[in-house]
Amino acid sequence: MARKGIATDFGKGSVPKLILRQALPLMLSSLVQLLYNIVDRIYIGHISGDGQVALTGLGLTFPVVSAILAFTMLFGQGGAPVFSIAMGAGNDNRARKVLGNSFTLLLIGSIVLTAVILIFMKPILFALGADDMTYVYAESYLRIYALGTAATMIANGLNYYITAQGFPVTAMITTLTGALLNIILDPVFIFVLDMNIKGAAIATVLSQTASLVWVLIFLTGKKPKFRIERKDMILESKIVISICSVGFTGFIMQFTNAATQAVCNKTLNTIGAGSYVGVMTIVSSVRDIMSVVVHAITSGASPVMSFNYGAGKNDRVRSGIRFSFLFAFIYTAFAWLMVVLFPRFFITLFATDTSFIEAAVPALHIYFLAYVFMAFQFSGQSTFMALEKNGRAIFFSLFRKVILVIPLTIMLPRFIDPAVNGVFMAEPVSNVIGGLASFLTMYFTVYRRLNKSSYSNN
Repeated sequence: MARKGIATDFGKGSVPKLILRQALPLMLSSLVQLLYNIVDRIYIGHISGDGQVALTGLGLTFPVVSAILAFTMLFGQGGAPVFSIAMGAGNDNRARKVLGNSFTLLLIGSIVLTAVILIFMKPILFALGADDMTYVYAESYLRIYALGTAATMIANGLNYYITAQGFPVTAMITTLTGALLNIILDPVFIFVLDMNIKGAAIATVLSQTASLVWVLIFLTGKKPKFRIERKDMILESKIVISICSVGFTGFIMQFTNAATQAVCNKTLNTIGAGSYVGVMTIVSSVRDIMSVVVHAITSGASPVMSFNYGAGKNDRVRSGIRFSFLFAFIYTAFAWLMVVLFPRFFITLFATDTSFIEAAVPALHIYFLAYVFMAFQFSGQSTFMALEKNGRAIFFSLFRKVILVIPLTIMLPRFIDPAVNGVFMAEPVSNVIGGLASFLTMYFTVYRRLNKSSYSNN
């Protein structure tokens, strides 16, 4: 019988079925979440006359948006494994405090980030590669988007705790509500009210606010066992350290994404290919679309593995690792094949200009050349995070992005002709090296040791 207040007892039943039960709603939820930004890019890319420049301006804001997501993962996603392990161990008091402290951290973090972005917006955007023309579009979008930072961080950060309590469908509704509203409002504000890129930002902020309202109603209601309560919101150093130490992995992954995006934009400008910032926006958008499924399966496996790890059921943890990796491997191979066979389909979602499309096709092929190796990266990273192996998770996040991608982005254009291809080649090279390093380390230092009765969650 499931524990009171928890829809699913992750310690019983088929592990693959439990993971799929978590992953399928998460997959839909992630697809819907992706629509927040993807729909903006699609509509903006089709603005008559200004679409390409506006899309380039939007692309310049990606590092800032990624930084906001990084702090969301630090304070939100970081607490979810700690929360799940506490539930699995039957430590309800700790679980409640993790949830309350996470909420406080998300609130404080969002206020600070909003102030920083609004005060230093111009130097930030020019440092990211903006010029006088693209700055107008980037600033118009980011100034409004920044005002919704609190709604974005709290809604997305607390949604992990809804999933962790066994309510993946409710978590899906969180993003479904906002995304559907965004789909409806985007064309109204952009085209009907003729607000251009500002309209996209307004629609996004209103949509995230709707998601926030839903999350707060649920997590202060009677249905979940663990709810947001004022007494648990007082920060405790040990709880904060636990949340941030686990969340630091996701934080590094997203923050290094921001750094990588910034370096790509600057490098493209340096080699005289500034127009390719728009191409990079499209390529990264396609990557985001393709990554939804594999992110969902690894995210769905995380609470199952964390719960069983906390309960000392190592055989079930191993089963979760095996299933999530095999699923991710098969899917990434399929995604790569789709990109190879139908590149124009994906590109024309975001652009109509023929010359722009012709430039994007080879860039997309190069970027996805070794996409299948991301299954190894996802499997290793998600396992380290789920089992609170923080040092290894952080190292491999830094290894792939900071040690591999950023230097390769700067160096490869010097040796590859045309130079612009070197910027896109950095991704597949890092996928192979970083993915294998992460997975093999996880296999030999975690997976193989889980079959030993002496291996505990210390």
